[in-house]
Amino acid sequence: MPDSPTPQQTRRALARVERGVALDLAEATVLLAARGADLDRLCVAAARVRDAGLVAAGRPAVVTYSPKVFIPVTKLCRDRCHYCTFVETPGQLQRAGHGMFLTPDEILEIARRGAELGCLEALFTLGDRPEDRWPQAREWLDEQGYDSTLAHVRAMAVRVLEETGLLPHLNPGVMSWEELNRLKPVSPSMGMMLETTSRRLFETKGEAHYGSPDKDPAVRLRVLEDAGRLSIPFTTGLLVGIGETLAERAETILALRQVSRAYGSVQEVIVQNFRAKPDTAMRHTDDLPLDDYRATIAVTRLLLGPTARVQAPPNLVDHSDGADECRALLDAGVDDWGGVSPLTPDHVNPERPWPSLERLEQITAECGFALKPRLTVHPEYVLRGEPWLDPRVSAHVAALALDDGPFAGLARPGVRPVGLPWQEPDGGFANVGRTDLFAAVDTEGRTEDRRTDFSEVYGDWEAVKAAAEGIVPDSSNAHTGVSRAERQGLSALRAAEKDPGNLSDEHALTLMTAEGPLLEQVVRLADDLRKDTVGDQVTYVVNRNINFTNVCYVGCRFCAFAQRRTDADAYTLSLDEVADRAAEAWDLGATEVCMQGGIDPELPATAYFDLVTAVKQRVPEMHVHAFSPMEVVNGTARTGLSIEDFLIKAREAGLGSLPGTAAEILDDEVRWILTKGKLPTRTWVEVISTAHRLGIPTSSTMMYGHVDNPRHWVNHLRVLTRIQDESLAQGRTGFTEFVPLPFVHTSAPIYLAGVARPGPTHRDNLAVHALARILLHGRIDNIQTSWVKLGTQGTQDMLQAGANDLGGTLMEETISRMAGSQHGSAKTVQELLEIGAGIGRPVVERTTTYARR
Repeated sequence: MPDSPTPQQTRRALARVERGVALDLAEATVLLAARGADLDRLCVAAARVRDAGLVAAGRPAVVTYSPKVFIPVTKLCRDRCHYCTFVETPGQLQRAGHGMFLTPDEILEIARRGAELGCLEALFTLGDRPEDRWPQAREWLDEQGYDSTLAHVRAMAVRVLEETGLLPHLNPGVMSWEELNRLKPVSPSMGMMLETTSRRLFETKGEAHYGSPDKDPAVRLRVLEDAGRLSIPFTTGLLVGIGETLAERAETILALRQVSRAYGSVQEVIVQNFRAKPDTAMRHTDDLPLDDYRATIAVTRLLLGPTARVQAPPNLVDHSDGADECRALLDAGVDDWGGVSPLTPDHVNPERPWPSLERLEQITAECGFALKPRLTVHPEYVLRGEPWLDPRVSAHVAALALDDGPFAGLARPGVRPVGLPWQEPDGGFANVGRTDLFAAVDTEGRTEDRRTDFSEVYGDWEAVKAAAEGIVPDSSNAHTGVSRAERQGLSALRAAEKDPGNLSDEHALTLMTAEGPLLEQVVRLADDLRKDTVGDQVTYVVNRNINFTNVCYVGCRFCAFAQRRTDADAYTLSLDEVADRAAEAWDLGATEVCMQGGIDPELPATAYFDLVTAVKQRVPEMHVHAFSPMEVVNGTARTGLSIEDFLIKAREAGLGSLPGTAAEILDDEVRWILTKGKLPTRTWVEVISTAHRLGIPTSSTMMYGHVDNPRHWVNHLRVLTRIQDESLAQGRTGFTEFVPLPFVHTSAPIYLAGVARPGPTHRDNLAVHALARILLHGRIDNIQTSWVKLGTQGTQDMLQAGANDLGGTLMEETISRMAGSQHGSAKTVQELLEIGAGIGRPVVERTTTYARR
C-alpha cells in the first residue's frame, strides 16, 4: 500500500472506522495519511473509542499522569542511535566531572527530593548494557561489587523503596527473561519502547538504528513477550518520524496490539514524536508534523481499542499560552500524559521542559477532562494484585493507592511516600487453605472445576491458538511423514542397530514416526538395548511425593494443579507438616522424598532451603530429591543469588538431587504455548548443566502429546544428549534417568480451550520410550515409565519397549491426579512387583541414584 492513498481508499477506511469495524494493515496505513477534514473525522472516531473505555473503567472523562522523578542511572550505552542526545561517552562524563554511574547517594538524593515534592514514581532510565562497550563502565561496576548494570539497578530500586517509598519504574532497555524475572520483585512496573518494527531502519547504513544491537525489532518484541509471560505491567510505545514509512508505522502499532492481546501486560502505549536535536546524525531531519502525530495517535487508539491506555508526552508539543497542540493530542484519543516531574528534566529531551501541573490541569480541563495522578503501575493492575504485583512491592503500592471508590487504583489524594521495608522478615511457612492435606489428597477433585482467575491468568486463548497453528497440522494425529518412514525405515533401522546413540536427525525422525511392522522392529531393538545395558531387572524406589504448595501464578496452560491463594482448594504446608510427611515416609520404608510445588510469590525467600533443612533435621538419612529448574530460578530471583550459589546453598542444606521437570518440550516455540510464564529452554539447560557441574545429579523428563510433533521429541532428546555428553566429559553422573511423561489432557486448560489434542496415542508412547532408549544409548542408562499416567497395562508395554524403571511408590501424587489421571496416586511395593511379574521380569528396589537396595 503506498503512503499516498486515494480519496476513495480513505473514505472507505473512515466509513469502516465509524461503523466500528476492525482495521487491517492496509486500512491502518491509509488512515495514517489522513489530513484535513478526513483527519478530523478520524480523531472524532478515536476520541469516541477512548471515551467509551474510560466509562467502562469507571472513570469517565478522567485523564491521568504520573508525578515522577527522572533518575538517569548512567548515560553510557552500547548503542549508537542517530537521534539520541541522552547517551554520552566516558570522556564526556569525565570532562563534565561526572562519574560513569550515579552513586547510591546521588540516586537517593533525587528520590528524596522528589518524595518531598509529592512525586510517587522514580523513573530509572539508562543506556543499554554499557559494560559491553565501555571498559570504564565495567571497572566501575566491579569496584562497587556488581556483576552487571542491571544488578546495580536492582539494588538501587530496593534502596529507593526502603528509604523513600517512591515506586521504581525500571526502563533499562533490552532485558532477558531471567533479568525481567529478577527485577520484577523490586519494581511494580517496567518499560521499554518498541519504537519501530522496521528492520530497514535497523539494517541499513545511515538509518536511525543502524549500529545499535539493542534496537533489533525482533529482540525488542521478545522483551515485550517475556514481560507478558512473567505478568509484568509494561510500558511500551512507538517513536514516530525517525524515517519509517506509514506502512512500517502501522505494522509497529499492530505488533503492539498483538502482544497486548496475547498477554494483557501492556499497561500503556506511548506515541512519541521525533524532535530533531543538535549534534546528532539526524539533526537535519524535520520534526514530525502535528498532523502526522494526530493521525498516529488516532490510529493507535483505534487499533488498540477502548481498554488501552494511550499516552503522549506533553512536553514534546507546544504547551504555551495557546496550547493548541496539547489539545490536539487529547482530541486524537490520548487518555494519559505520562510522567511529569516538578523536579527533574526530561533527560532524554532536555530541551523540552515539562508543563507545570497547573498548566497541564488547565489544558486538560479546557478539553472537558479532569486530571488525576496515578502510580507508575496503572490502576487495573493495582486492583488485580497477584500475579501482576510481587508481594514484596505490593505493600508499597497499597500505601499510595486508593483502595475503593470510582478512582480505586489511582493515587491517593495528597499522599506522600514513606519508605517501607522491601521484604518482610521471614517468618517461616504459614498455613494457607486446607491444613489437613492427608484428607485432601483422597478427595476426588477440586471444589471448583477451575481456578478463579481462569479467564485472565493464561492470556488470550485466541492468540494461543494462532501460535499453535502449524505446529500440529492434524490435531488428531501426532505423527506425520508415514510414507517417508516406509521408504526410509529399513535404512534408519540398520543405522540404529549399528550405532544407536548417534543416529542422524532424519533417521531418528523416521523411527519416531514408525508404524506397523517397522514400529515393532524399533520396539524390539529398544528392548534388546535395554537388556544389554541394564539387564532384565525392573527397578523402583520407595519414595513419597510432597507437593508442598499448589499456590502458583505462572499460568502454565497444561496445569490443573495450580490455584490462586484465595481459591477454595489452595494449600501450603507448614515446615512441620512437610517434616511429618517425610518422617512418616521413612517409617514406611521410603528412602527418598520428592518435593516440588507451585511458584507461590508469598513463600519466604529462604523457602527452598528451609524445606530441605526441615526434612534433613527430622530424617537425616532421607534423600531429598527436590525443586525443578523453575523453582531454582524462582529461588534465585527471590534471594538475589546466582544459579550456582543457590544450588550450592541448597546442597549445603541437604539437597541430594534435582528433578529435571519443568522441561515439557525443550523448544521455545512449543513451551511458550504450553506455559506462558515458565523459564525458556536456555535457562532450563543452564540450571541443569550447573547442577551437573556441581556434582548434583538430576533426572530428565519430556511431556509430550499436546501441541508438539515428533520432530520436537527428537530435538528434545538431542538437547538432553548434549547436556549429558558435557556432564560425562566432566566426570559427573549428570542425568540419572529419562522420564517420558504422556500429557494428561482431561482437566488441562489448554485442552479445555480447544488448543491441545487429547494426549499421545499408544503408538506415540511406544515410539517415544523406544527412541529414548535408542537415542540416549551410552549416555543415560535408565528409562523410566510412568505408571501414574499409563496404568498397569501401559506400563508393562513400555517396559517391553526399552524402559527399565517404574519410578517410585509416591504414596501421594497430586499433579497428575488433578490433571485427570485415573491410575491412582500411590502404589504398594507388592503392586509394583506384580507389574513386573505380569511380563516375567524381576522387580528390585533401588536408591535415587540407582544403587541396588
